[in-house]
Amino acid sequence: MAEAPQQPKKSLWENVQETQLWQSIFRTGVPVTRRQRMMVVLNNVFLHLHPVRLPKHAVKIKYTWCMGGLSFFVFLVLTITGILLMFYYRPTVEYAYGDIVDLGEQVPLGIMREIHRWGAHLMVITVWLHMFRVFMTGSYKPPREFNWVIGVVLLVLTMLLSFTGYLLPWDQLAIWAITVGSNMAGAVPFVGASGPGSALLSIGDVNFIHSASDARFALLGGRFVGEGALLRFYVLHCIGLPFVIMIFMIVHFWRVRKDGGISGPT
Repeated sequence: MAEAPQQPKKSLWENVQETQLWQSIFRTGVPVTRRQRMMVVLNNVFLHLHPVRLPKHAVKIKYTWCMGGLSFFVFLVLTITGILLMFYYRPTVEYAYGDIVDLGEQVPLGIMREIHRWGAHLMVITVWLHMFRVFMTGSYKPPREFNWVIGVVLLVLTMLLSFTGYLLPWDQLAIWAITVGSNMAGAVPFVGASGPGSALLSIGDVNFIHSASDARFALLGGRFVGEGALLRFYVLHCIGLPFVIMIFMIVHFWRVRKDGGISGPT
């Protein structure tokens, strides 16, 4: 009788792919057909943010400028470097400036502070260029007008993120810049003590908007730029604003996909 042909021995990689642990994480094997490629995207939490298929114009740099992707990449860099900086920075009047100096001179990998600083400038530039590209290509028109509004909100939040981080070095430039900026908040209509319309928010002799209850006081936590302002700006910069930005970014990415992907040239 002829002997049955021997089955070739499986490699270690093939044995790993057949384990229950591997198959519970990766539901689809190596994608070969279009349906398998689609299932790989749909079953992956990270790839699920992107559509299964993309039009050719969506990957042309001369059309997209890659500004949206670059803005998200810089945001990730700022998040990582910001977390590292939080290990060394203390948001108090006594230690803030000294910690900033030590980050550049004493702390290992102190260059991360410069990466964070220049990354913040770069993110403002890339977000502005992304908005400019979207406007010039008409990508704000229906059915993408809602996502345009989300983008405008993200632009404002990006500027606020840069503004709140400006005070943290606690040097003369930062203190006087925030002094000017907070005075502008005090002149906002209706919510600023020195702004127009604040006198209208009063009942009899009681004025609800004054120097101890207006937008400037809420921003600084006091009547002047002091330790209360430093702590508030630190919390907003490290926790409050990034949390809100991440929520709007998720909605932004989701709407790009739901609206049919990146808009094409007319």
